[in-house]
Amino acid sequence: MSYNVNEKGYYGEFGGAFIPEMLYPNVETLRQQYLTIMEEPSFKEEFDQLLKDYVGRPSPLYFANRLSKKYNTKIYIKREDLNHTGAHKVNNTIGQILMAKRLGKKRIIAETGAGQHGVATATVCALMGMDCIVYMGEIDIARQAPNVARMKMLGAKVRPALSGSKTLKDATNEAIRDWINNPVDTHYIIGSAIGPHPYPDMVTRFQSVISEEIKWQLKEKEGKENPDYVIACLGGGSNAAGAFYHYLHEENVGLIAVEAAGKGINTGESAATSVLGKEGIIHGCKTLLMQTPDGQITEPYSISAGLDYPGVGPMHAHLYKSGRGEFISITDDEAMAAGLELTKLEGIIPAIESSHAFAVFEQRKFNPDDIVVINLSGRGDKDLQNYIDYFKL
Repeated sequence: MSYNVNEKGYYGEFGGAFIPEMLYPNVETLRQQYLTIMEEPSFKEEFDQLLKDYVGRPSPLYFANRLSKKYNTKIYIKREDLNHTGAHKVNNTIGQILMAKRLGKKRIIAETGAGQHGVATATVCALMGMDCIVYMGEIDIARQAPNVARMKMLGAKVRPALSGSKTLKDATNEAIRDWINNPVDTHYIIGSAIGPHPYPDMVTRFQSVISEEIKWQLKEKEGKENPDYVIACLGGGSNAAGAFYHYLHEENVGLIAVEAAGKGINTGESAATSVLGKEGIIHGCKTLLMQTPDGQITEPYSISAGLDYPGVGPMHAHLYKSGRGEFISITDDEAMAAGLELTKLEGIIPAIESSHAFAVFEQRKFNPDDIVVINLSGRGDKDLQNYIDYFKL
């Protein structure tokens, strides 16, 4: 079975491009050209150079000695939190701004939840001198104030989404409306492995630098490229897609995706799409989606702004349905405890999104000689107020 996208834009039965007619020319142009552009030597050279000199890649693969001792297994941490802007998001925005330039676009729009993708988009727009509008839910603007300030410093306009739950899905809706109104000069930098084809594949390819590096870094440290497990938190799914990419067809590597159970899977305040979702269409693709019996989207909830999304990317829906991926749901409380534990044991403050991945060790046992790689997708600076409030620091 293939876990990559097919020529029609599907992962198994998930994916596709369900878009308004006004957006068809944009999406179709991108579909026809994205692979050709990405394979151009000049594109590769510029992309690789910026990842090295501007982003600071490769990000380290760190052996977590004290965490490994506590859970009696070998735990390596892929340090995406050390990238410029503080998360994995910048891998994709660098790629997409170079893509937009080659497509002749002059204006960039983006959506953001936790603010990391917004900051990463604003950063590359400042780098390339392009106009930048970022849509962000009103609630997320309040809970991610430092990132909002960073976006404004970088010259981006931050526009609040005031509808629905006023979080990530609503920001995405507003960005799509903008794109429909400005189809000619605007490129939409989608921040996750979601959206109409070719976005899930394009974002995944830009993020696949993560698993590409893990392979050679692990070879240096352990004498083999393949770990026993790769673990990543999952909202829309770009950091997980990047961490899994080079291992999708390595059947001996377990892929563990960690979703936000919020206040509990059955509390009505959750974002555990694999458990609660049914097939549906959101933001231009067919995927698993939390929805009511008559197809209305259910409002998701998570203490982490980046996992607060009612669906997953189509690649992850396929990994779930096919059984290739193992999906685990972690509550707010479990994630916050794991984030504090990582901080105290290893001196690394993780983003609350990433904390969900570290909570797996309380739920699932690994063998002492298992090599477990966790993708630490972002740093916790943006979440300090949440940590302060939660732990009464």
